[in-house]
Amino acid sequence: MEADISANLERFTGLAGVYDAHRPRPPAVIPDMLTQLARTRRPRLVVDLGSGTGLSTFLWADRAAAVVGVEPNADMRAVAEARKAAYANATNVRFQEGIAAQTGLPDGSADIVTCSQSLHWMEPESTLAEVARVLRSGGVFAAYDYHTLPTMDWEAEEALVTFRARVDAVEEARGLPRKRRWPKEEHLHRMRASGHFRYVRETWVHSIEMGNAERLVGLARSHGGIGMLLRQGVGEAELGLGDLRVTAERTLGDEPRPWLLSYMVRIGVK
Repeated sequence: MEADISANLERFTGLAGVYDAHRPRPPAVIPDMLTQLARTRRPRLVVDLGSGTGLSTFLWADRAAAVVGVEPNADMRAVAEARKAAYANATNVRFQEGIAAQTGLPDGSADIVTCSQSLHWMEPESTLAEVARVLRSGGVFAAYDYHTLPTMDWEAEEALVTFRARVDAVEEARGLPRKRRWPKEEHLHRMRASGHFRYVRETWVHSIEMGNAERLVGLARSHGGIGMLLRQGVGEAELGLGDLRVTAERTLGDEPRPWLLSYMVRIGVK
């Protein structure tokens, strides 16, 4: 029976702008790694599932003949389309409405399929079956997620953890529609168990971005439950956003400093 993921689809409504401004950009080493594993210098088609505002989709604009981002949330797609208009080299990129388990793309048409910070929101059995259908033989699937706590300042990191726990508690207390997530640490096992891939492994990659107090608060505000809570009239004080801002301003300030971001990449070769 197909899992009900309807609550997942609306979690980021109203957050697309702050999400796009403050979430990390995937590291450039990911296309390098995946094209090598797919044994192609320039993929014919890359499909990005759960493409959001296109942060992980535009990564391929210079690297593939065609790129398709599949995203069910209209707000996210609108920001992605607006960003596309600003990219002179993105005429090969398009976005379409849809869920990962039903892309409507032709069989065996893709060299590479990716899920960036998104597979945990998707019903895994049907999603992996669709990935396998769309991939050509020898094509590569990659599900990659950044560690949601950047390495930057220990006190700011603790404050972000406290804020996220408070948001989760308020969600529970307010009785918001229950999100459905599949644990990231089980991605590799599910990929192996699916039988769709001849080779499966995982690896880490890293990147450095610059951040300050404003970015930390923005990153916190991009939390999926924030938009739903704010639409219900929950104030920032109840969520603890003010406390986080005070700590961020004291420990990070306005001057951007390096943030280390670590990504776990799960790879399957069809």
